[in-house]
Amino acid sequence: MGINIKDIVKHELIGLKIKVVDSKNKTNIGIKGKIIDETKYTIIVESKGEKKRLFKNNITIDVYADRNIARINGKLLSGRPKERVKSKW
Repeated sequence: MGINIKDIVKHELIGLKIKVVDSKNKTNIGIKGKIIDETKYTIIVESKGEKKRLFKNNITIDVYADRNIARINGKLLSGRPKERVKSKW
């Protein structure tokens, strides 16, 4: 069963591939990689063999899931991952 792209914000993000398309920190724009960890305020992306910690509130990302792409404002991802995944919007 695949990921419903409409519900991607409620989905587990670890393991998904992303690309940063906008950021308050312009040096983060263009970072591509796989999410390897997530905290309340950050995601950690493995990119070109390096780990990069990105603040959720500062970024907009494209998430690649099951041949689909979803553009997400990182503010929607704020909060503890286990609470976001359980939420029933």
